[in-house]
Amino acid sequence: MELQLDVRELEPPIPLERILDTLDTMPKKDWLKVRHNREPYPLYNILRETGYAWYTKWQNGECIILIWNAEVQPPDMIGTAL
Repeated sequence: MELQLDVRELEPPIPLERILDTLDTMPKKDWLKVRHNREPYPLYNILRETGYAWYTKWQNGECIILIWNAEVQPPDMIGTAL
């Protein structure tokens, strides 16, 4: 199941904190779709270290990031219109 999080209007470090808090409570089989106004490079290292995979795509001036547990199948929508 997809969870959604819009952090475009939040100032750092709140977007990173919200994303990590959401992942902390997200069921293993679910994925998170994040709408961001910038590419969150510090997040990627944290995701790698904590066992998550991600896909990032810029769309209509927004950074869209899909995040899922690396031990499960990626969401079907990767590579298609997010």
